[in-house]
Amino acid sequence: MKNILSPSILSADFSILGQQIEEVDKAGAEYIHIDVMDGIFVPSISYGMPVIKSIRNTTKKVFDVHIMITDPIRFIEEFAKCGADIITFHYESTDDPMAVIDKIHSLGIKAGISIKPGTAVDVLEPYLDKVDMILVMTVEPGFGGQSFIPESIERVKAVRKSLDSKGLNTDIEVDGGIYVSNVKDVLEAGANVIVSGSGVFNGDITTNVKEFMNILDNKR
Repeated sequence: MKNILSPSILSADFSILGQQIEEVDKAGAEYIHIDVMDGIFVPSISYGMPVIKSIRNTTKKVFDVHIMITDPIRFIEEFAKCGADIITFHYESTDDPMAVIDKIHSLGIKAGISIKPGTAVDVLEPYLDKVDMILVMTVEPGFGGQSFIPESIERVKAVRKSLDSKGLNTDIEVDGGIYVSNVKDVLEAGANVIVSGSGVFNGDITTNVKEFMNILDNKR
């Protein structure tokens, strides 16, 4: 299974966002993680479709769009039109997760489902063979720069065990508090798509990406 770095632009400098996206691209990151927050499902507001559309021409890398919004099915088509390659929504944000998954797939893009730290991993069981990626939040969604929740390791292990039991090779993404210092722990637990915001964009971006990629490549 391929290990992938997905730098979160939530921690980027928006005055030079296009430039920083180009830098992580050239340094070797394969995804660009885009957090969309509505101020309702989570307490923060980030950015939406106009920003995604405006940065789409800065890179050909995968746009990994994580929508933390209420009733997400309303906007799936718009995110797809703006250039999303993967749309990950929250199990807790809708009464009908399967309808959201089907809507995403109907537009020819990959679907991911995410759970908050307080949500039992068992709720994912009906969707394990329906999605392309599972995002296990390793902090409470809504703010960047939070500390990694240690119990997340066991949650990732549990999801990977469930996937393995079904013979599924589905990607597991982790998001929140991931740095070079702890990325090996989540990789060993079974995650393979690594989101990092502060760990990439704070300091020397190229050096940070290369340090992550060195670990990810050696764990393949």
